[in-house]
Amino acid sequence: MKVLGIMGSPRKGGNTDLLLDEALKGAKSGGAEVEKVVVCDLNIAPCREYYGCLRDGRCVIKDDMEGIYPKLLEADIVILASPIFFYGLSSQAKALIDRCQALWARKYILKQVDRSGRKRKGALIAVGATRGKRLFEGPVLTAKYFFQAIDVEAGGDLLVRGIDKKGEVKEHPTALGDASELGKRLVQV
Repeated sequence: MKVLGIMGSPRKGGNTDLLLDEALKGAKSGGAEVEKVVVCDLNIAPCREYYGCLRDGRCVIKDDMEGIYPKLLEADIVILASPIFFYGLSSQAKALIDRCQALWARKYILKQVDRSGRKRKGALIAVGATRGKRLFEGPVLTAKYFFQAIDVEAGGDLLVRGIDKKGEVKEHPTALGDASELGKRLVQV
């Protein structure tokens, strides 16, 4: 079983990064092979709506996203992790998601669907500084449609409010343990 963690925060070693690492450790303890992609280390241009993907399901932009597509398609589990900026995902995470328009086109326009019958799962880890009632509505909806586009069934989210300063999540009473449990739960058959 392959687990792909997508670290969508520009702040390495921060709260989002720590939670994703714990989720990946939890998955690994359940026997999974894990890989972490740090989006801010990659050159991923935003979608430019060239619509070349509508012809053959491939993005015409040539950058590091070319190496991400196969990882997204091969993973049995995809964990998307992002801080919340203005009630949305980080621009790094959103650029990667937007570039999955090519995978959306494969599925919905070209009807190139995975017929293997394997059940793939996905989860969102999101951390926000504020405690706003609607803080996670946009990111959860975006993650839901991202997972649908890449043929992944949403398998649970870890949404943490009121965390901002780098490393502050270590002081949260349950967040790191919850992240580990999320990773373990996702790899259970």
